[in-house]
Amino acid sequence: MNSPAEGSSPRTLRALTPLEARIVGVLVEKQHTVPDTYPLSLNSLTSGCNQKTARAPVMNVSEAEVLSAIEDLKHLSLVFEGSSSRVPRFEHNLNRVLGVPTQAGALLTVLLLRGAQTAAELRLNSARLHGFADVSSVEAFLSELAEREPPLVVKLPRAPGERESRWMHLLCGEVSLSVPTSYAGERDSVAEGSVSSEDFEALRADHQRLADEVTRLQQLVERMAGELGIAIDKLEASD
Repeated sequence: MNSPAEGSSPRTLRALTPLEARIVGVLVEKQHTVPDTYPLSLNSLTSGCNQKTARAPVMNVSEAEVLSAIEDLKHLSLVFEGSSSRVPRFEHNLNRVLGVPTQAGALLTVLLLRGAQTAAELRLNSARLHGFADVSSVEAFLSELAEREPPLVVKLPRAPGERESRWMHLLCGEVSLSVPTSYAGERDSVAEGSVSSEDFEALRADHQRLADEVTRLQQLVERMAGELGIAIDKLEASD
């Protein structure tokens, strides 16, 4: 397998399709969360793509569609097929192809799976892939990814009513800023015009309230862990 080593100069890739990006994201995620079943079979990979939780937007794709996308990803060296099993199994090559460390790969994966998020949200959502010490360390890796040539992520302009800016990956091409990218891709999951602007703003307010509550709980856990002399990274690693 002739692949660039992790941390080497990234290969220039064409823009991925949403399904291709989902496939790569699922493979990275499952490598960390269900290592006993990794590499993934076509059935498991398709189920991961169609998962209803921790996905934005939610997809409903067939095994045939996933297999077709895998063939294209093989040409980009982003996916490989294992040869040691009677059932074809697939694994990712994201870190090597892009030349990024594990920490950056974890952030890219969460962006691929869940859409645009703040640094604080990324820290929480990537905990099972990598335990970041604090939000500033997340921002440091995001800044490095944004400064790459070509850049792999972009910091989006802060939308009205939002306290923090969100970040988005660029593996599917440039991000359109004409329509604000909502938390967890909520707006993408409903048809245009199916909800009123008032209802949509109410959803955004609810999402922001929940995000603020999660941040407060995380700070409480960190403070309590500090008082008890427990390293928070050990807590995250035990999840």
